[in-house]
Amino acid sequence: MRLGVLDIGSNTVHLLVADAHPGGRPLATTSRRTVLRLMRYLTPTGAISEPGIRALEDAVAEARAHARAEGVAELLATATSAVRDATNGTEVIRRIEDALGQPLQVLGGEDEARFTFLAVRRWFGWSAGQILLFDIGGGSLEIAAGADELPAAAASVPLGAGRMTVTFLPEDPPGEIAVDALRAHARETLAPIVATFRDQPTPDHVAGSSKAIRSLAKLAGYPVPGWSGSERLMLPRAALGSWIPRLARLPASARQELPGITADRTFQIVAGAVVLHTAMREFGIDELEVSPWALREGVLLRYLESLAWG
Repeated sequence: MRLGVLDIGSNTVHLLVADAHPGGRPLATTSRRTVLRLMRYLTPTGAISEPGIRALEDAVAEARAHARAEGVAELLATATSAVRDATNGTEVIRRIEDALGQPLQVLGGEDEARFTFLAVRRWFGWSAGQILLFDIGGGSLEIAAGADELPAAAASVPLGAGRMTVTFLPEDPPGEIAVDALRAHARETLAPIVATFRDQPTPDHVAGSSKAIRSLAKLAGYPVPGWSGSERLMLPRAALGSWIPRLARLPASARQELPGITADRTFQIVAGAVVLHTAMREFGIDELEVSPWALREGVLLRYLESLAWG
């Protein structure tokens, strides 16, 4: 069966097409992204502006057409932080659904964390034991922990790389004072979350699962051998911290020349690095491993489970 997952996020509209069946490993056939950076379209009242909504409609219509051309039997459409937090979210959702021709599932922050945690658990397997997960999107940071497929603790905070860039690092390059202000804000925002996770067992495995984290690992991390000759990416906190001042001094146009930093991430990679480094420090994490699977795979896996159990 060919399935599609359409992830309408704060930074991109991303279509994943995969061949999958209950009990089997999904095999991706197509991954197609449209870069929007929706945080650019937020008005002072927190609404997505008309140009932003039209850009969403166009991207969604294009993804729908591509899914049809790929022979997708079922399209699972989800939206996350940018849409759910917009003050005109009801209108935005209606227009997205009109462009899609079907209902849209708007995920809450903790639901987003749970779907992503499921994907990470399936990727690393039961032998990974107690997992602590960090996932940085454009609008929010999700954190989850547990030893099962459903996390024992899950949280979502508005510390996404795009949101923090617009709020704290609007200048290019941002400069040291702005970076320090973002670091202080991240620390304050995370303090109550760290307290709620304090009762969780010490993690056996720490994972990061977003494109921003993967980009940072390619820049500041190192590969280690994985299964069947594949490579796993590790990201040490110390190496990440050493890169932040250098990233903050470079203009966005120069950052994309660095290893792992793509053009669509160059504007918000500094904020992503500061937030992730702060989260790792506040949780006492020295190093994490990048998970290739994240939210889209989690949505797909949960749907396959629903088919298997009727």
